[in-house]
Amino acid sequence: MSEAVFNPRDLAQWSGGQWTREPAQPITGFAIDSRAVAPGELFIALPGESRDGHTFLDAARARGAAGAMVRRGTTLDDFPLLEVADPKAALTELARAHRARLRGQLIAITGSSGKTSVKEMVADMLSISGPTARTHGNWNNDLGLPLSLLTMKPSDHFGVFEVGMNHPGELAPLCDILQPHVSVVTNVGPVHIEFFESEEAIAREKAAVIRVLSPDGVAVLPADDPWFRVLLSYAKCNVKTVSLVANAEYRIEAGVPPRFAISENATGESAAFDAPLPGRHVLLNAGLAIAVARHYGLAWEALAERLRTFHPPGMRWKETNIGGVLFINDAHNANPMSMRAALEAFSETPVAGRRWLALGSMRELGAISESEHIALGRAISGGPWAGLVAVGAAGAWIRQGAQAGGFLRLYGAENTADAARVLKDLIRPGDAVLLKASRGDRLETILENL
Repeated sequence: MSEAVFNPRDLAQWSGGQWTREPAQPITGFAIDSRAVAPGELFIALPGESRDGHTFLDAARARGAAGAMVRRGTTLDDFPLLEVADPKAALTELARAHRARLRGQLIAITGSSGKTSVKEMVADMLSISGPTARTHGNWNNDLGLPLSLLTMKPSDHFGVFEVGMNHPGELAPLCDILQPHVSVVTNVGPVHIEFFESEEAIAREKAAVIRVLSPDGVAVLPADDPWFRVLLSYAKCNVKTVSLVANAEYRIEAGVPPRFAISENATGESAAFDAPLPGRHVLLNAGLAIAVARHYGLAWEALAERLRTFHPPGMRWKETNIGGVLFINDAHNANPMSMRAALEAFSETPVAGRRWLALGSMRELGAISESEHIALGRAISGGPWAGLVAVGAAGAWIRQGAQAGGFLRLYGAENTADAARVLKDLIRPGDAVLLKASRGDRLETILENL
């Protein structure tokens, strides 16, 4: 998955390991899944809770791997093995050493929601100026970030990388590896709050991307966010603010959808844009990306064209027509913030017929899970919906809230197969259906069942 090349001797030095025999050719990339290994790549054998990567060395070799990084003492005839004390820790060290030889500008993106979309927008825009590496999908954890960083070539002008967390203390080590020049926080909300004391604690964890910046670095922050002041308190660098409602370095003015405008305080200039998707949250995401691109001197006209043609990553507002019914698959994930943003965007989406909701759980909310699902149901009760199909145990809480708010067109479903059967009897050509839930619900399988 990378065009960067790595000298096997460098890899041994960086990882503190030793080759059983050195590969004859440079390493062209890295993989932790034996099924995804490409010829010339190094397979990294990671121990897992249910499967150990060391049991897949033969499979990696069969796919053309140049070798494998393994625990010391592992043997496999006629296959180059880089023996290390701990393959996972060694992967981190490979990424850290590779980072030291990169000459391009690195941008870190974090936030409670919208990280992947903003990362893709920023990377698309910066690629106008020069070769740009980016996080593969949403590989933003202690494995995904090193693997993504290792795909960046020393000749790349930019690298745009997503950093995520779901427990305290996870973000700072990733930022220490990345050492970004620019950091973006999309927002702060009760995502993964099951593992945190409060939303403020989440904000302080997100601030790791700001703390890591040098004095000449740049933090791009959403001035409208309730936790903006907490984030700002950690900035010992340049700050660029983006806002839909307040004075900011980049002020967004919503027009008749999809039109909006952005004013740049430093130059007094402004420009008009077409949003690629509905919803005010899309305007803020675009504003954050444009602020980064303008920092690097990109022209307004080029940014407008790139944004107009932006396509979100998989299962983010993906539109599919089945039998004349529009299905909007936004089931990549869900939390209280993204749920409400999706509902707002769906209410603005032109639909010839009726609007239906198929919603599932918002996970990792801990003690506030029941109350947040009930609150979501209450929020639904005032919307322009033909009906709600609520899936799973959390769906019962959503129905409870909707019913308390006076919304009575409610349908329960134990699973996605049940939901598909219910919807099949309700929808007709011209209607639209929004699918939204946490990733574990696999709500997109409603489409498969239909």
